[in-house]
Amino acid sequence: MYLSELLDDNLTEKQIWGRRGKKLVRKYRCVGGKRHGRIVAEPQQCFAPPDIKKRVKMKITRKKLAKRMAMRSKRTKRTNPASRALKNLNIRSKPRR
Repeated sequence: MYLSELLDDNLTEKQIWGRRGKKLVRKYRCVGGKRHGRIVAEPQQCFAPPDIKKRVKMKITRKKLAKRMAMRSKRTKRTNPASRALKNLNIRSKPRR
């Protein structure tokens, strides 16, 4: 065990902005665990066990509606004011090199 693991409070997940309806809220991008790279509402969700029933259901839904979901999300990201503000917030919060 490393000293950094003890002092870090287990919040190695990156904080980002996300949408919940029309509101902008703080969310987390998983750095480790089964949900690596995914955006979640709570950091504990990164290490939660997967719900197999939900996973299978979502795979079936994606196969059926993939094109429709993609078109709707593109339109939302273009037109919804919250989505446009979200884009700018996440670009600004990136660490500069």
